[in-house]
Amino acid sequence: MEIQLAVAKVEKYATSESGDTVEVVERPHGGFSVVLVDGQRSGRSAKRISNMVARKAISLLAEGVRDGAAARAAHDYLRTHRGGQVSAEMVILSADMDTGTLVVSRNTQTPVLVLEQGVWRSLDTASEAIGIYKRTRPQIVELPLRPGLTAVAFSDGVWTAGKRHGGAMDVLGLLQGFPQTLGARAYADELLAHALQAEQGRPSDDLTVVAIHVNAVTTDLVRRMQMTFPVPPRLYQSW
Repeated sequence: MEIQLAVAKVEKYATSESGDTVEVVERPHGGFSVVLVDGQRSGRSAKRISNMVARKAISLLAEGVRDGAAARAAHDYLRTHRGGQVSAEMVILSADMDTGTLVVSRNTQTPVLVLEQGVWRSLDTASEAIGIYKRTRPQIVELPLRPGLTAVAFSDGVWTAGKRHGGAMDVLGLLQGFPQTLGARAYADELLAHALQAEQGRPSDDLTVVAIHVNAVTTDLVRRMQMTFPVPPRLYQSW
């Protein structure tokens, strides 16, 4: 088997910086964790919040701290530094080689959608954003790493995409209509493309999609990572 990870994101229309942050780290006992944080509001102020939270969670995960403890520590850190006045929504997805499971930790109102044994379902147990309330804890689900297992997490901008144009996009319905042969990158790209279309190309919030897919076939034993990053035109128009 091989485990694929893909991220696709775009900032709110007419905003120079996304308030969403995504970070990836290798786990000390094997596997990796990806952290998605959606900071309160948008733009630079939200980016500062999401960066601060993501860095805290990533540093702890890299040291071998368990996902739930890392999420609670990130909550305590934000609540302490911002006096309980600022919130952030966070999802941690971990492919844990030590346990052979996919660990899904949610502190967000949006669900994580999971394809398991050919059926999509929603992990949507009520969960609070971090940074505000004293005893906030994540909702955690562990799933065996098996061929075909797919998990798709996203910021709330994707979940509500199209709402201002007459109706929010049906994210679960879209995923159910996609071929189950897709890989992680195709899931992330396709879902982001539909969200942009629902927003008529001018997203009213930051849009971020994270997808993990367990493929039955391993081509070789090489680990690979790929990333593309668009350069804003304002930086090169004067070249």
